[in-house]
Amino acid sequence: MGWRQTTSALSKEEQAAMLEELLQSGLLLEEDRLLYSMLMPDRVKRMQEVLDLRTNHITILTEGVDDPHNQSAVLRSADAFGVQTLHVVEGRAKFKPNSIIAKSADRWVDVVEHPSIEDAIDWLKADGYQVLATALSEEAVPLEDVDVSKPTVLLFGNEHHGVSERALAKADGNYLIPMQGYVQSLNISVAAAISLYDVTTRARHVVTDGYGLKAEDKQRILKNWMVKSLPKRSLGVYKQKGLTAFARETGKTE
Repeated sequence: MGWRQTTSALSKEEQAAMLEELLQSGLLLEEDRLLYSMLMPDRVKRMQEVLDLRTNHITILTEGVDDPHNQSAVLRSADAFGVQTLHVVEGRAKFKPNSIIAKSADRWVDVVEHPSIEDAIDWLKADGYQVLATALSEEAVPLEDVDVSKPTVLLFGNEHHGVSERALAKADGNYLIPMQGYVQSLNISVAAAISLYDVTTRARHVVTDGYGLKAEDKQRILKNWMVKSLPKRSLGVYKQKGLTAFARETGKTE
């Protein structure tokens, strides 16, 4: 979101109507008027438009993806296809995506780190998800046959070793991306992009209720995005006048 506007393209009436809608819907809380006032209305409008297309019905779990380029590319694909949350189990390397490669998607996608693959899968299953691993096996179903009516986690493994046996044992099933060439595998970033395009496109048409984010999640995410979008000078003012809110949203006190 490389915004550099100094004058809003929205009329005063449009700005007033948008603010009223945000407050009436609960997407913006009264206590966050100060935060809202520090941003261009056009920018907040864009955030609202993106939020309306976001989902946690489909999410991703990566296991031991070490290459920061791949970490970044998966984040970028998640953002591009409207997936709000990425779940991560670190491998030999820390999860440190390259913001340039990710095109700042790391600012807009929630990342949840789990201590182990078993904990991650158990946590996601308890939250109502089916967990499907990418793996070549006799039981694997083609990507287009994945049942997207259910909340679904797509599990991707390490660049060199794939999904671990521990993860495969706990997953609900496997899927594969059908290929017609000699090569029978894809880089994780490519596989994630293809998979997300397919499942999100189908899920939008299949899931009529519950595909979008919950109201409370939208409110939290909008505020988080607004904080992250503040120019440095405005961020300093916000920290002085709304330090408690700032610490709650960012985990930082300065």
